[in-house]
Amino acid sequence: MFPPHCVEGTPGAEICPELKPRPSDRIIAKRKFSGFSGTDLDATLREAGVEEIRLVGVCTNICVLYTAADAHMLNYAVTVPADAVASFDEEAHRFALKELGRTLGVQVIPERAGGRKG
Repeated sequence: MFPPHCVEGTPGAEICPELKPRPSDRIIAKRKFSGFSGTDLDATLREAGVEEIRLVGVCTNICVLYTAADAHMLNYAVTVPADAVASFDEEAHRFALKELGRTLGVQVIPERAGGRKG
């Protein structure tokens, strides 16, 4: 449905320096739109006592939305900073931010003054 993107080993999969994992961090490869689908993310978070997650990344209306939906169904409190998510479709991005808050009860942190870049 979409061209290949965020493929391991390509520039699109690089993590920004501020979010680079530490050597002790556990990496869980995402296989589908939701980070919970087909992974051990839920078990890993529960073992660590995590009750709240903060989602950042792309695409707001696809991977962020579906990961947030699964997190909500699994009873995690979810926060999404609006200026830390993006999409190739601005209208779909805005819709997803509204859907996250209205339907899923996600705490959407409004964009900072100056708006999003990129």
